[in-house]
Amino acid sequence: MAKARIGHFVEAQILGAIGIDYVDESEVLTPADDVNHHINKHNFRIPFVCGCRNLGEALRRIREGAAMIPTKGEAGTGNLIEAVSHARSVMGDIRLLRNMDDDEVFAFAKKIQAPYDLVKQTKQTQLGCDGVFKSGDPARRARAIVQAVTHYNSDPEVLAEVSSGHGRNQSQRQ
Repeated sequence: MAKARIGHFVEAQILGAIGIDYVDESEVLTPADDVNHHINKHNFRIPFVCGCRNLGEALRRIREGAAMIPTKGEAGTGNLIEAVSHARSVMGDIRLLRNMDDDEVFAFAKKIQAPYDLVKQTKQTQLGCDGVFKSGDPARRARAIVQAVTHYNSDPEVLAEVSSGHGRNQSQRQ
């Protein structure tokens, strides 16, 4: 993965040309402008990852062609508190959608500034939050995910064990 500044489509073209796996169009780097005109991702063959703070932002990035929408943490800090808060916001909006009639869904789409068809699709499919990132050892990562899901609410020692040692340079440290 490599980062391209928001709106800097030439940076994304260069990253695609050098063979990266996917582009993170990110606010961590200086944006192209203060309005955040995002890249039209449909013009690229490589997938884009774009963070979100809420459901409206997630659906706008999907409309632009983003392949994955993680929630945003506090840029550059490694602090996950904001990412968890944003995930709860997205899931809360999806829960609200489940009980809305079509007129309410239309009004809600306008309120969150998201494309109506995507809001309606989200209501119908009740999409949620999940994701798995690329790993240097996919089989080991998959086993860890299964163990974490199995023991998420019962055995913190197992969670601690399966959550460690997945960093890029772990083999050098051991």
